[in-house]
Order: sequence, then C-alpha cells, then structure tokens
Amino acid sequence: MRIKNYFARVGVFLALVGIYGLSCVNYGITDSATYVGSKACSECHAKEYSNYSKFSKKAHSSASVKIMASDLDSEEVKDCYGCHATGYGKPGGFVSYEETPDLADAGCEVCHGPGSLHIQDGDPELIKRKLDVKDCEVCHNADRVENFNFKPLIFGGAH
Repeated sequence: MRIKNYFARVGVFLALVGIYGLSCVNYGITDSATYVGSKACSECHAKEYSNYSKFSKKAHSSASVKIMASDLDSEEVKDCYGCHATGYGKPGGFVSYEETPDLADAGCEVCHGPGSLHIQDGDPELIKRKLDVKDCEVCHNADRVENFNFKPLIFGGAH
C-alpha cells in the first residue's frame, strides 16, 4: 500500500512539474533564430507589411534617432535603438545603419521575435504570434509617454 501511494504521489508531482514547465515555454523564440528584416515577412504577410509600412516611418523610424542624435551623447543614442531599431543588442540584430540597414527601423521582429526559422519552415509556432499590451509596453510605457509627450498607438500600428 505504501509503495502504491509513493508512486501515485511521484506521478502527480511529475505531472505538475511537466505542466508548469510547459507553461513557461516561450514558443516561437529560440536562440538559433536570427533577424531577417520586415521585407522578408512581406512575401507571406503582404497586408500586414503594407500596414506596417504606413506606420514605420513615423516615431518608430530610425530617422527620429538620427534627428535627435546631435543633441545626445553616444550612450543616449544607443538607448534609443532598443525601441527604434530591430534586435539591437541581440545576436544578429541591428548594428549600424551601414552594416544592417534592413534592421534600422522598428520592424515586425521587434514584437514577433527573430523570424529566420519561421520564414525558412513556415511553421507558425516558430514565431511569436499572440501579442498583448505587455509586449507593447516594453517601448510604449508611461515614462516614455510623459518624457516625449506622445500618445502611443498601441493598437493602431502594423495590424
């Protein structure tokens, strides 16, 4: 009887650990995926790319950073790249306007993650599909709204 209870408890424990572990998995984001730029997304997602293109030259634009750069030191400019460029500070992400021009603006992969594996395979599980406000608040947060006096279009952009 004791052995039976022991195995039942171990089984329940392992099941709970497995369920918890699966809930922590970040589908679509892997260490091996690389950034490809928004133009690569347009082949299958033409409508979304068209919408993105209408908004990408506004506040998300690298042009905003270039305009403000003369008033900022190099570290402050680098801080801007986190929201105004794709993948800055991450492997395969934006490095400079000369080296990685296709990643110079805030593109699809800022929110959806690096797209190389998704594009290569077509598997929707290899990209972050379901976004919520928390994803947007990485850049569109209260401090930035106050400091830059802008009202973010969290639900108005690419989609």
